[in-house]
Amino acid sequence: MSSKKKIMIVEDEPSLVFTLKDTLESEGYDVAIVETGTDALEQVADFTPDLMLLDIMLPGMSGFEVCKQIREMKFNFPIIMLTARDQEIDKVTGLNIGADDYITKPFGVKELLARIQARLRRTTSFNKPGLIDVVNLGEVRLELNSSKAIRPDKTIDLTTREVELIRFLVANANEPVTRDTLLEHVWRYEYSTNTRTVDVHISKLRTKIEMNPDDPRYLVTLHGVGYMIKMS
Repeated sequence: MSSKKKIMIVEDEPSLVFTLKDTLESEGYDVAIVETGTDALEQVADFTPDLMLLDIMLPGMSGFEVCKQIREMKFNFPIIMLTARDQEIDKVTGLNIGADDYITKPFGVKELLARIQARLRRTTSFNKPGLIDVVNLGEVRLELNSSKAIRPDKTIDLTTREVELIRFLVANANEPVTRDTLLEHVWRYEYSTNTRTVDVHISKLRTKIEMNPDDPRYLVTLHGVGYMIKMS
């Protein structure tokens, strides 16, 4: 079995595809090329990439929709979105639906390689020994290595981002954590912004780990400050 990291490129611009494929293969990656979102969704289970480079402007189905459906299929590999549009709303939309990073065209090959390597390093270290594995929040047991929230009524899958959020908040339990801090350490966002990215993810996470998300006991909001995990 090959030990090469596998990257799926979802892009329909031939010259960029050629450059990316040649560059990544020369760096030792196993590369698959697909030109449409439909093909990406059909082939992702067979190829099982370690990372996806996903163009936003695709024929037929947008990269946003592809990203959303991949996350709904419970694939947690990193997704770096490629966009020719340098508008903040595009970046926010991508982050909110499950993308891990974005890079604006035209971009330098060295910058892209650095971002790929950073995302793969984070994935490799995701379950390394020493990380928090189990968190008990009242009736809810969070098994982070298997990305599960085990509740009395059901068991729910947690996304990679949700697990990272929990780990960071638990590591700072009973201490306020600002949105900017979460953007920096969980999203690796490079600058402060007035997006609701963190709020959206926190709200979704509450529905999974709180028995009464409208009146949370553990994942609480500190108005004007940020968020906190309350633990005894």
